[in-house]
Amino acid sequence: MDKPAPPSHQQASREVKLDHHDSVRHHVHQQVRSEVERLERRIETLRLVKAPHAAIMISTYERMIDRKKGFLQNWDLRDGGAR
Repeated sequence: MDKPAPPSHQQASREVKLDHHDSVRHHVHQQVRSEVERLERRIETLRLVKAPHAAIMISTYERMIDRKKGFLQNWDLRDGGAR
């Protein structure tokens, strides 16, 4: 059985030239930023919903965002990954 092809946006995001340092840095930056944005959207959704454990989930997501932003800062990827 054949595997289904990944969506086109997924293929474009994986075009990383591993022999080019800046390409890898840019790819990592884009990936982490998209993860942060996704978590921020989840937090906004949780704030609108009165779920019993929403506060715990929001706190967890905020810690994840802080760690991801810390990663970007520690590896000097804040500017888009290019030096």
